[in-house]
Amino acid sequence: MDFAKIWHNTGLFNRGIVIFLALMSVVSLSVAVTKWIRFRKMARATRAFAPVFSQALENDNIPEALAAADQYPGSHVARVLGESLREVAPLLEDPRAAGAAIVSCERSVEREQILLANDLKSGMGLLATIGATAPFVGLLGTTLGIVRSFMGMGETGAGLEAVSAGIAEALIATAIGLVAAIPAVWLYNYFTARLDTLFSELAYAGREMIDWMMTRQARRELAGGGNPTFHHGD
Repeated sequence: MDFAKIWHNTGLFNRGIVIFLALMSVVSLSVAVTKWIRFRKMARATRAFAPVFSQALENDNIPEALAAADQYPGSHVARVLGESLREVAPLLEDPRAAGAAIVSCERSVEREQILLANDLKSGMGLLATIGATAPFVGLLGTTLGIVRSFMGMGETGAGLEAVSAGIAEALIATAIGLVAAIPAVWLYNYFTARLDTLFSELAYAGREMIDWMMTRQARRELAGGGNPTFHHGD
């Protein structure tokens, strides 16, 4: 196949469609590379953050836990747990407000997860749109190319053999559309699965921190001679 000859014989509209499909491919790959790099950094930061944060909570050292969250800002778990713990830390020091702190922390974790989800899902819409529309954009180019070929056949009175090359050139637009769409669909499904894993990690980590607060409060009440209080979410 002589692509230079094909490009030379392609109409202006089809050239625009091919260029547009090429831009769609570049956009989808750019989004994929950016998200892959970010997710990799987040996973690496979380692996370093988790043991430090857990050890600080086991030692009942809230300032150290907050410092660990500040030390690993690239971790999605550090972002959610750090902000939530920072919000309720003053309440945890007051035994009378510890119950309210647990409820407040649950809501804070949920709120931070929603904000993080909106951030991490950026670009996913582009991948979904490209994967869904690129084949149809290519099909549009093919349809117009075939119409152009048959119009030329009608004007010249030539047979199908004379325009078969034009029809073949038009079909290339559909092929390019599929080449743009298939990787976008794969990448969208891949990153959707990665996001599900990240949110599962967040849910587990948030539940662990809430459990730590409940256990801490129960121990303080037992040490003070009272009965452990069960709070919402137990």
